[in-house]
Amino acid sequence: MNETEQQIREREYETNLQKLQELRPIDDEFMRCMFKDNIPLAELVLRIITGKRDLIITECETQRDMKRLAGARSICLDAYGADSTGKKYDIEIQKGEEGASPHRARYHSSVMDIENLNAGQKFEELPDTYVIFIVDEDVYGKGEPFYPVERINLVTGKPFEDGEHILYVNGEYRGDSEIGKLMHDFNCADAKDMYFDLMAERTEYLKKNPEGVKKMSKIMDEFAKDIAFRASIRASIRTYRECNIDDATIIEKIMERFELSNEAATGYVNEKWSA
Repeated sequence: MNETEQQIREREYETNLQKLQELRPIDDEFMRCMFKDNIPLAELVLRIITGKRDLIITECETQRDMKRLAGARSICLDAYGADSTGKKYDIEIQKGEEGASPHRARYHSSVMDIENLNAGQKFEELPDTYVIFIVDEDVYGKGEPFYPVERINLVTGKPFEDGEHILYVNGEYRGDSEIGKLMHDFNCADAKDMYFDLMAERTEYLKKNPEGVKKMSKIMDEFAKDIAFRASIRASIRTYRECNIDDATIIEKIMERFELSNEAATGYVNEKWSA
């Protein structure tokens, strides 16, 4: 007997609910809701990662789109915040070394600069920026919890002091320190097993509270549709190439078929596009 539309929806909901219980804060779908409208949690995470115990977060926004230059590639920040001194923070959850490449970190940092300096302002008014990649694996393989990246003057050996800070966090790191416990929590699916109350409370809300489950279900549906959409684009590109169609024509075709901008279509064709 064929399933009714209602039965299909119920089955999909149960599947999503089961998948939701397996998600961790370090998973993209879950991350999108973990920090949303949750300044205390962002503050906790940044205090541990930066070592600034008195850091006060005044704003935190998830999935922040940034693009101020026409024709430039846009990016969507996982979690973007500011502290009481005006410093800006970009927290990115990444899977594997490829998603946290040095060039990506450089671009994120540069886009934050463009976003935070208006016409007429002096360069010295640029706020300090922190691009923080929390990566699910130890990309540098040294077993350290943090890998800070800072510019130095190679002749004097002194810091360049340009206010740009890039930090890689080892998601595999464990131990009794705060960062070890935090990385444990980021990789934990069950709120009962988490060390930090703020992480556990948010996880419990998103997995057990009807209102939180509803928010997560919506995000998971959007995430699944986005993955399917991207897969369809890439499949079309492969088909066009098998027909020996040149890249310029492929760009035009997928722009029309999928209603993409030239920038987005070019990114897919060049196989450099990422979420």
